[in-house]
Amino acid sequence: MKRQQVLTWDQYFMSIAHLSALRSKDPNTQVGACIVNSDKVIVGTGYNGLPKGCSDDEFPWGNVGDTLDTKYAFVVHAELNAILNSGVSLKNATIYVSLFPCNECAKAIIQSGITKIIYEDDKYAETDAVKASKKMLRAAGVSFVQLTSLVKVNVEIT
Repeated sequence: MKRQQVLTWDQYFMSIAHLSALRSKDPNTQVGACIVNSDKVIVGTGYNGLPKGCSDDEFPWGNVGDTLDTKYAFVVHAELNAILNSGVSLKNATIYVSLFPCNECAKAIIQSGITKIIYEDDKYAETDAVKASKKMLRAAGVSFVQLTSLVKVNVEIT
């Protein structure tokens, strides 16, 4: 008899997004993303971090102060990193992301051809950035669904 207690596909791919988030050096928010094609094959992963070639020690990680003294002008979001890391067509793909995409990431998701977003947290739902994101996604026909039945997998980093 086969084992019954297994992760669903959604739980599995969201767990990969969470695992990717563990690569983030952001002291406040770690976000991960996993892009999957229609055959349930992972075609891209990403986390929020600095662009390639930019030292994590030379750029700010704070979230308060003037723009150039914070992370906001420098960090690439998980969704965009996953899109840029994919290297393949993302037409009709699904992106799993631990935090609902901002308006800038929504633009990249739409332009890339991704048609579905599975997200976990929507803690910034009342911000203008997320309101704009949802407006664009709906207009472009990109569906989004909140995943609420995630199995938390503990990973110990030594």
